[in-house]
Amino acid sequence: MSDQSISENLASVMAQIHEAEKKSGRAENSVRLCAVSKFHPLESVVQAVNAGQMLFGENRVQEACEKFSGLNEMLSAEGKRLPELHIIGSLQSNKVRKALGYASCIQSVDRESLLVEIESQCAKLGRTVQVYFELHTGEESKAGYPCVDEVLKSAENFSRGAYPHVVPAGLMTMAPFVDDEKTIRKSFESLRMCRERVNSEFPDLPVKELSMGMSGDFRMAIEEGSTMVRIFTVIFGHRS
Repeated sequence: MSDQSISENLASVMAQIHEAEKKSGRAENSVRLCAVSKFHPLESVVQAVNAGQMLFGENRVQEACEKFSGLNEMLSAEGKRLPELHIIGSLQSNKVRKALGYASCIQSVDRESLLVEIESQCAKLGRTVQVYFELHTGEESKAGYPCVDEVLKSAENFSRGAYPHVVPAGLMTMAPFVDDEKTIRKSFESLRMCRERVNSEFPDLPVKELSMGMSGDFRMAIEEGSTMVRIFTVIFGHRS
């Protein structure tokens, strides 16, 4: 896809985000755009950065590291600011250390054992990382904590100081791939209510972000309280 096409697509998506913010009575720029660059080459990400996009999401650690190592090297040589990378796909424990080499946030934390490994690797590297609790609200095949109570157990461990190198910054979900608007909105509502439970029971934790909404449903997600939408195809086109 050409530089102009990606730039135009980003502008169109941002206009739709602002329209949804306005419709919901929310402040402009209260919702961040995470451009999902999976399966697309480095050149496409460079085009997006040149168009002003500075937050990207990748599913696969190996692909993300290969792509963003080249991108960061290129931008550093030019004296430019580096973009932010979030890991949004299921993460195996043995890939955590590699992911931490480039990612500032792991949105797909879906189990306590993964938090243990993230803390261990962050301690070794002497750094901190943000994480989002991923809540299962869609199809059976999707990852995520199976219920709110399990999220609360992890939140309690954070509150007790179990993970000093990890910042619990928000929650994430994927709505079911259905046409029924009521079902989709229920998924988003579930995530918002989960955040309310966490904030109520553990007010010391900085769990604020709601990463929900993708190409087909991000307007609804914003209306339901999303603070970050993850957009793929309408920015970069179909996968290579």
